[in-house]
Amino acid sequence: MYKLIYFNLRGRAESIRLILALKEIPYEDIRIETEKWPEIKNSLGLTWGQVPALEINGERLYQSMTIARYLAQKYNLTGSSEFEAAKCDEYVDALSDLRDEMKKVRQETDEARKAELTKDLLEIHFPKVFGSFEKIKKENPSPFMVGKNLTWTDIVAAHSFQYYEDTADSNFLSSYPHLKKLKETVYGIPQIKTWIETRPVNPR
Repeated sequence: MYKLIYFNLRGRAESIRLILALKEIPYEDIRIETEKWPEIKNSLGLTWGQVPALEINGERLYQSMTIARYLAQKYNLTGSSEFEAAKCDEYVDALSDLRDEMKKVRQETDEARKAELTKDLLEIHFPKVFGSFEKIKKENPSPFMVGKNLTWTDIVAAHSFQYYEDTADSNFLSSYPHLKKLKETVYGIPQIKTWIETRPVNPR
């Protein structure tokens, strides 16, 4: 059985949990309370000193998107060709880049600089990235982002959209109807819907 180690948050592990839920794969969901992290961090044997980590038959895999990609490859969520698999990677990387921009805002301690970064995020980065994704989704006649079938990109995207709604702008998807529909499609899949309805309640 897999062991997934992360904080008691959705955060960077939730795309992994959504894939596991979709495929109905049992796993041990090990959740660390953030206030206990400093005292137990060094006792967990983490190669890079960070989570999430997925333990597989006694071995560990790190980095959230590496883990998600591993599971996607193992459980046939990478598209129908090598090119579609590469497009999945491209889109996930674009979402990761945007998340890095959000991280800069969260970590900035100077309030004036934080305000500047927030303005850039909402007025430059969000429109650029989501505008591109809206066009991509509009041009694909299937319900999904890549090809004709559900891929891990759709799952990562749906969770990312929810994260941005929760932390940045609760109404941003109103400007991107095709992305809104994609999120609704993914979150409407029975296994994922059940997970969302029963998962621990966390702020993000």
